[in-house]
Amino acid sequence: MSIRTVRSGELLAFAGAVCAIVSLFVAAYEGPAAGTLDGWDTFGPAAALLLAAAGAALWLFLATLTERGTALPVAAAVWCLPLGLIAVVAALVRLLERPDHATRVCAGPWLALAGALAILIGSWQSIRDERRSVYPPASPSPRPRP
Repeated sequence: MSIRTVRSGELLAFAGAVCAIVSLFVAAYEGPAAGTLDGWDTFGPAAALLLAAAGAALWLFLATLTERGTALPVAAAVWCLPLGLIAVVAALVRLLERPDHATRVCAGPWLALAGALAILIGSWQSIRDERRSVYPPASPSPRPRP
């Protein structure tokens, strides 16, 4: 268990998961009839997809932190990427919807969108190949002039 094995992509995905989870507890919408609504008051398919992506990002972070091999962290990153893309779409839906005749969008949907984007970008960075080339770069000698 070493924090040195965690790279910037996994940290970004973890931060996105924290943002996505916190977005369910802060004010999301305000309206004259319903008052202030948080993410749990307006829980639906979009919030469930956002939580699935947050769970995958947490799995990616913990797998990278605790596993000695690379198989489980790579599998977590591969699953986290499409779930992050779905979470971005779900966060956009939550940003554009107005449940219970709400008139104002508060910080919750914006935080969910930031978290979903961080999950997507972090998992993409986690999949990136960071090995150096096996072969040295070619540097051919110039052709002689006639």
